[in-house]
Amino acid sequence: MRTRLSRAAVPLLLVSSVLSGCTTTSSTGDAPLNQGNWPICTVLGGLAGGGLGAIESSTWAAGGAVAGAIIGTLVCYAQDGDEDGDGVHDRRDRCPETPPDTEVRHNGCPLPEYPDTAAPMEPIVEATDAVRVELDVKFDFDKSVVKEDSMADIQSLADFMKQYPQTSTVVEGHTDSVGSDAYNQGLSERRANAVRDVLVNQYGVEGDRVSSVGYGESRPVADNETDEGRAVNRRVEAAVEAQP
Repeated sequence: MRTRLSRAAVPLLLVSSVLSGCTTTSSTGDAPLNQGNWPICTVLGGLAGGGLGAIESSTWAAGGAVAGAIIGTLVCYAQDGDEDGDGVHDRRDRCPETPPDTEVRHNGCPLPEYPDTAAPMEPIVEATDAVRVELDVKFDFDKSVVKEDSMADIQSLADFMKQYPQTSTVVEGHTDSVGSDAYNQGLSERRANAVRDVLVNQYGVEGDRVSSVGYGESRPVADNETDEGRAVNRRVEAAVEAQP
């Protein structure tokens, strides 16, 4: 019994050894056998098993062929390679030369690449500095009449407001400190109204875009103790700012 078992094992061991060597060489000599013609291992296994089994008897020939075919298939499957390293065995790899670090499908072919459908970023528009025009009209002592040499400055302000029709302005009247507070308050209002009238009635700016206010002597910008300082404080100011 021991002799018969040993003889029975010999064909199978020989088949395994032969097929282990077969799987390392293909018909071209440069790739695993199972990469393109792995079924040959199954055929060779069957032939080798049958031939080696026939050494024992004709009965062993048939069993050896079946065993050899099974072992050939298992050996080839177990030694299935991955030449391009994409994680898919060469036997199932339909794209055997995939570049490294490429995401692949189950068949070893690269995943399709889709265009980026994200909405394009809106261009960043840098804010530009606003354009500002200032008016400073001087008055004689105790007067609210606009002097001729101030007309050009008032017209420039009016032209700017016409260029930017969304703008508006407040005309502000001021006085020096000579006189009572009540008197100077009224004088500052008359001076502001005088400049507003020139803007609206003479230079055509819409009346609802120009308002006026008087501050009397409460907001000096110069020293009221000197003639020069008081002359600077007798004024009407206005400013218009627009975004180009």
